[in-house]
Amino acid sequence: MPVQARQRQVDRSRETRRKLLEATVDCLVERGWAGTTTVLVAERAGVSRGAQLHHFRTRGELVAAAVEYVGTEGVQDMIRRAEALRDNRNHTLAVVEFIAEFFASPLFTAALELWVAARTDPELRELVVPLEARLGRECHRIAVSLLGADERRPGVREAVQATLDLARGLALANQLTDDSRRRARIIRQWARMLEDVLR
Repeated sequence: MPVQARQRQVDRSRETRRKLLEATVDCLVERGWAGTTTVLVAERAGVSRGAQLHHFRTRGELVAAAVEYVGTEGVQDMIRRAEALRDNRNHTLAVVEFIAEFFASPLFTAALELWVAARTDPELRELVVPLEARLGRECHRIAVSLLGADERRPGVREAVQATLDLARGLALANQLTDDSRRRARIIRQWARMLEDVLR
């Protein structure tokens, strides 16, 4: 097969995979784990069932790959957007708001569906636990960088992790009702407390 034709085939395969992953996350957000079937995902992505099976043998593989893909994309977007925060006068508050906004995204909703399903599905759990650990480490690293936190100082590492855990908890509280007003108050208070620790 000529090099150009092979490259086109690789590009088509990559595009098919991207469509499947994005359609999976959309389905998770709209229909939950129970409503996200491989048939529905293939249909929504506009690809054949055979093409879907070529890339992902099981629903668990498909969903875990989708959450990892969107999580990685989200983290990369977070890094790009974070540059605008560096000059903010109230830097700590801006960073905490930014982190909370990141966790309040549809990605969190999709990941939450996956985590809940993995709790009682051992096969899915095997895929999800390492994925969650990787994304968690990356988010922690970015938060440390954004906050300019010196984790050698006592309590700083725990304060950064508490910020991420708080953001996740606030995102969870926002799943059933709009919790944005209460969330804004909590974020402002937490940012003041975090500022004291970081100083």
